[in-house]
Amino acid sequence: MSGTADRLPRLLALVPYLMSHPGAEVPEVAKVFGLTEKQLIDDLQLVWMCGLPGHTPGDLIDVSWDGGEIVIDNAETIARPLRLGVDEASALLVALRMLAEMPEFGERDALARVIAKFEQAAGEGAAAVSSQVAVEVDATPDALPAVNEALRRRRRLSLRYYVPGRDEITPREVDPMRLVVVDGRSYLSGWCYRAEAVRLFRLDRMLDVDLLDVAADPPADAVPDEVTPGVFRPSPTDELVELELTAAGRWVAEYYPCESVEELGEGRLRVALRARDQSWLLRLALRLGGTGRVVSPASLAESVRAAATAALARYESVR
Repeated sequence: MSGTADRLPRLLALVPYLMSHPGAEVPEVAKVFGLTEKQLIDDLQLVWMCGLPGHTPGDLIDVSWDGGEIVIDNAETIARPLRLGVDEASALLVALRMLAEMPEFGERDALARVIAKFEQAAGEGAAAVSSQVAVEVDATPDALPAVNEALRRRRRLSLRYYVPGRDEITPREVDPMRLVVVDGRSYLSGWCYRAEAVRLFRLDRMLDVDLLDVAADPPADAVPDEVTPGVFRPSPTDELVELELTAAGRWVAEYYPCESVEELGEGRLRVALRARDQSWLLRLALRLGGTGRVVSPASLAESVRAAATAALARYESVR
């Protein structure tokens, strides 16, 4: 939170907020801006040194926080709240339109009014940019209605589900708990009787979906998966793998949760991550190609070499 790129927009938002909330308390404002009280006071100390050219006491913003109550004065020149940029407004409009396309969303009339008001407030630039982007929620056509019906009626589902990590189709019985969307894909979160645990199921990997005449009855302590950090969540007992990545392969550290990330210079990284499925790791290593290599375990590095050699041999045989 201390970088200039983060701090300047925060300060430009902080001053108008304080001007429109006279008498706001330090703990309250810190919570609104997602800061610690110390970080907020550091920002206030910086605001106290800002103002118009001349830098005399009459030119600078006057702010105090004695007793915890923040009092700000002489800040009318930047009292107007920041407007969203074209890229920010466009991204929000795209997300709202995607939400409107979801069958399970019930407040369509209210959302349509929100979108119309936001388009007017965002201006022609953002509306024009966002109208050129279409987001489709990926799902098997027959799966979504059945999943919605199961959630509405609280009924158990019988699935034939494709597991790409093992390249196999498995039968499942699932008590649905909720439907979520992550990165434009729909997932059913539910209690899986095969795994005896809560699992996420991508709707586009459901080959068959049957609504059973059995009431959904997940265990009382079953909690739907938290998808905010993403759907890839390895277990501490999964195998630890070390990869060396070139600058072109750094995306792995941004896309997957890593236990450690070490800078090696010239844009290269060494990362350690866990995954329960070695076949998934094999595909990741092959996908990286020359932009990454497996450091350990040695068995995975050998499997990657063998798979790459076999692929090259097949390629040569058809040339």
